[in-house]
Amino acid sequence: MKAPVIIAIIDDEENIRRGMSGLLRSFGYEARSFESAEAFLATTEAADCSCIVSDVHMGGMSGIDLFHTLATRGSEVPFIFVTAFADEIGRLNLGKDTCVLPKPFKVDTLVDCIEKATQAAP
Repeated sequence: MKAPVIIAIIDDEENIRRGMSGLLRSFGYEARSFESAEAFLATTEAADCSCIVSDVHMGGMSGIDLFHTLATRGSEVPFIFVTAFADEIGRLNLGKDTCVLPKPFKVDTLVDCIEKATQAAP
């Protein structure tokens, strides 16, 4: 039996988390949502995730800070960033396989990024 593809959704806006969770479930993914990067780090779920979809600008730790924190811990979980500031994020060195989706984004684009990220995952 194939293991479920688990997507962590990290966003400080509840309506975004709820909407994205429902959307991803409709595509057959298992979605887990977190209201902050700190809430995500406080769980053991980082090791179980197939992919992380994170807002960039949140209260407290940013999505970029989360990305770097996990990288220093040796995590290779693929990231997809969702942001209203895509040009700003595009200038950072986040790796060639990291997706940055400008808000608003198309559902198909998000799903394509998740498919690519999870197929490349070990």
